[in-house]
Amino acid sequence: MAVYTQLGAEEMGRLIGEFDVGELVSAKGIAEGVSNSNWLIDTTGKDGAGARFILTMYEFRIDITELPFFLSLLDHLAEHGCPVPRTIHDREGKLYRMLGDKALALIEFLPGVSVSEPTPAQARAVGAALAQMHLAAADFAGSRENAMGLAEWQRLLAECGHDGLHSIDPGLAALVERELPLLAAQWPADLPRGVIHADLFPDNVLMLGAKVTGLIDFYFACTDLLAYDIAVTHAAWCFDGSGRSYDPAISAALLEGYESVRPLSDAERAALPLLARGAALRFTMSRAYDWLNTPADALVVKKDPLAFARRIEFYADPANAGVFDHT
Repeated sequence: MAVYTQLGAEEMGRLIGEFDVGELVSAKGIAEGVSNSNWLIDTTGKDGAGARFILTMYEFRIDITELPFFLSLLDHLAEHGCPVPRTIHDREGKLYRMLGDKALALIEFLPGVSVSEPTPAQARAVGAALAQMHLAAADFAGSRENAMGLAEWQRLLAECGHDGLHSIDPGLAALVERELPLLAAQWPADLPRGVIHADLFPDNVLMLGAKVTGLIDFYFACTDLLAYDIAVTHAAWCFDGSGRSYDPAISAALLEGYESVRPLSDAERAALPLLARGAALRFTMSRAYDWLNTPADALVVKKDPLAFARRIEFYADPANAGVFDHT
């Protein structure tokens, strides 16, 4: 989440008026993430009791033609009991509206906070919620290719260039150039597939205590290996922010929570170390690109690509081969 585009009060009020949610009270920009502009919206509500929403303007990395997939997926998962925000359809029943050449969607606001230092109980709940989402999405009619898969990692490497990666850190280019060919050669193709979140970081999970109240920000969701989604979540949750410190208790709880709802096959478990290296590389590359290309005046916090480069090294170390063997 971030704010790249500024909207005036009059324009924001007119836009919110296109939805049956009452009158606009306030709109506050959210300076987190890197892909969209986001605002926390408060309105009078239809009954005058007040209501809160998230307004998202899609800036880049999202093809507008794919918005029906993302937004319909939210509705589908919510209908199946998953803790996800529903899409607020406008007065004409549309999932999103256009403002010039940019699309905007209004999303239900869910209670809860994102945790920065999760407990094992919280990690267990997140693992279970991820598995619940995978099962609930099994009969979702939509399908979307993973736009942040291997081909995109290779494209981002070309965009950043050896010198660009070297400017971030002298060892980064060599690490990426070592990992990419290996992952391309060994990436599994015959594991169970389905709709995955693909970006389930702690800031994309809302919690009250040890209860998951919201899985949010589905704008990287796609059809891919279910085990890859576990690998992404593991890389996101089991390390400190710098990627230097790994927490085995969080790892064990996350995996136990997932398997309490959807047990892994032997093949999936065996593939997790490699998939985790890929997950860590994916975020290394997107962060490196953003580090080199984010506009200086954007209301956004750039994220350190080295935090995930360190995770690559962790997962690639033979001494850590057993981190996914929690049983």
